[in-house]
Amino acid sequence: MLKINGKECDYAGKTISEILELEHYEKLKVAVECNQEIIPKAQYDFVHVQDKDQLEIVSFVGGG
Repeated sequence: MLKINGKECDYAGKTISEILELEHYEKLKVAVECNQEIIPKAQYDFVHVQDKDQLEIVSFVGGG
């Protein structure tokens, strides 16, 4: 199991892009950190998460 924002999920082996889609995030409106390392958006299709990884997904919210 890996953790996403503190919640355990069974997404080991999936890419960050796949996880964002499964969790209903818009790729262009989030920042992703994996094991305390910020992942560049250009790498979302190539970085595969592993068992015991910890992801933090932060959504950007506009306002005024």
